[in-house]
Amino acid sequence: MERLRTNLLRIDKKGYKAYKDIQGTYEGSGFRLHIDYVQGDPFAAPSRLRLEFKRETIKYDESCFQPAHRRTAFEDFLAREAAQRLFSFRNDIRGTGKSGLINIDSPGQEILPRTAVLVTPQKVEFRLFVGLPAAGRTVLGKEAERLLCQYVPGLIKKAALEFDRTKLAAQLSLSDKQEFIRNFLAEHGYICFVANGSILPRESGISNRPLRGQQVVPFSSPPSLEIEIPLPQDKPLKGMALPQGVSLIVGGGYHGKSTLLKAIERGVYNHIAGDGREYVITDCTAYKIRAEDGRRIERVNISPFINNLPFGKDTERFTSDDASGSTSQAANIIEGLEIGSKLLLIDEDTSATNFMIRDARMQELVSKNKEPITPFVDKVRQLYTDYGVSTIIVIGGSGDYFDVADHIIMMDEYRPREVTEKAREISKSLTQLRQQEGGHSFGSITPRIIRPQSFNAFRGRKEKVDCKGLHTIIYGVNTINLSLVEQLVDSSQTRAIAEMIRYIANNLADGSTDLSVIVERLYNEISQKGLDVISPYYGKHPGDLALPRTIELAAALNRLRTLQVK
Repeated sequence: MERLRTNLLRIDKKGYKAYKDIQGTYEGSGFRLHIDYVQGDPFAAPSRLRLEFKRETIKYDESCFQPAHRRTAFEDFLAREAAQRLFSFRNDIRGTGKSGLINIDSPGQEILPRTAVLVTPQKVEFRLFVGLPAAGRTVLGKEAERLLCQYVPGLIKKAALEFDRTKLAAQLSLSDKQEFIRNFLAEHGYICFVANGSILPRESGISNRPLRGQQVVPFSSPPSLEIEIPLPQDKPLKGMALPQGVSLIVGGGYHGKSTLLKAIERGVYNHIAGDGREYVITDCTAYKIRAEDGRRIERVNISPFINNLPFGKDTERFTSDDASGSTSQAANIIEGLEIGSKLLLIDEDTSATNFMIRDARMQELVSKNKEPITPFVDKVRQLYTDYGVSTIIVIGGSGDYFDVADHIIMMDEYRPREVTEKAREISKSLTQLRQQEGGHSFGSITPRIIRPQSFNAFRGRKEKVDCKGLHTIIYGVNTINLSLVEQLVDSSQTRAIAEMIRYIANNLADGSTDLSVIVERLYNEISQKGLDVISPYYGKHPGDLALPRTIELAAALNRLRTLQVK
């Protein structure tokens, strides 16, 4: 570190590119500082630094990184410690552009595998982003000396060495319970669990934090759907568990239907203590389906839902540059099944009406041989019996779904009640005029092979792969819009998807392997080598990535407008 101080004072007042001289590794008191990448301009992306601490310095045992879910929880805990200390730090360094910035990829309400902190049996690494100080494009060496030799090591040493070990133990214990619940649900045939006392509403449409106040209604399970999960080393946990099959969530407007579904769709991720949804656990393959007018579709077999289009358009290899609401929703379902989803989540409010239902009067007026669309109500039961895929639907306008549902939950002022038997009595009391149009089986789910020429990341002579916030990926001259892929929760996941597409293009897309197999191979590599493997900074500082699910990666690939399928 004394060598770093000398170098920084030597380049004081020189041109900004003189900062390149400080790249390298420096030994400090109890830590090692790696300066992996130095920005070329004060306005450019900040420099990348790693602070490395040996295991014996931090004093953590094997239970902090074994099994894998505990390592994720430990890395998340340390990233939050660092982010909290950096947030509360009052930085007095001023200058041009990003001068004085100290940042780490900060976790949100969900606990995700991310690269901000790396824990191994030998060491812990904190990956930081730092803006090197400048006046115009002149090096401010003395300010850089304070930043790199005092502020950064001081703050991260406190995060690494002075954290509350009782809080760490609580986070690891919570992770154990969440993992236990996931395994319990899978073993007993349940698709989701919502614990009694959970707080489901959020502060606002742009905040993921729990709503507070006297009017917030804690969740309480209907007695008929309540189970008790025997947590290890804790008292049993009670709550609502939905069995596999078809479940409806009904009720009047503003009574909590969509709030419950939103909590269930986010239950594919573990949440931090105090979030209110830490014990809302959902099958990790659950996929939120909606209509998506205007999206591109490339050779998807939507024939289970749509057939006999005018002019003989092929629906077994359906392609469209500007899909309608119904064709996009059909494609979204088939693409989810192709990648392995075993649970579909659907909200009537964001669905195409003609895809969801065709009532008796419309059947009478427009005969089946003139209607290409087979509505979802006639396919949802077959989807479960033929493929074991369950569905949860928020429905407010069509009682025809009563006839295909296993369980029906009514939300009444944010309180759930099971009304399955009452709904069936209503169905029996009314004359059934509607005809079933779904045939004898669901239909085929056809795997697809991606052509390598689908991928061109070059814009002119330079490769361009980047993300802009949570919903946009820049890939060469193409923009991938993920604004309606609703289970993405962190922009670092989006950044990881961008790098995954680049990795697939360079290493896995061979023109002869199914899309689902390519994705499986990529995740196997990540499991063996870590999420770092997809980064262009592999081996140094890939500190701004969070792991998306296979479903979100496939959704991005399917929305790449240059995608070509054999």
